[in-house]
Amino acid sequence: MSGSVEKVSSGTTKTPADFLKSIRGKDVVVKLNSGVDYRGILTCLDGYMNIAMEQTEEYVNGQLKNKYGDAFIRGNNVLYISTVNRTLGDGA
Repeated sequence: MSGSVEKVSSGTTKTPADFLKSIRGKDVVVKLNSGVDYRGILTCLDGYMNIAMEQTEEYVNGQLKNKYGDAFIRGNNVLYISTVNRTLGDGA
């Protein structure tokens, strides 16, 4: 279990659940097992890693393929979730 808990420089302990709570409402990249990336704003996440996103963009092999208003991703397809620093017009 030591691999799932990270010590933060302030001395507090941060768990994966803390990270997931902290990124709600922020820009994220969700990578699926298939290799497809979805980028957008994380709006909801449950215990099964089912994800709801807004302003979602679908990238296949690094190329923008589609834009969706809302997207729902089933948790068993998720490889990882990452935060992203996104600026207007950079497409990433």
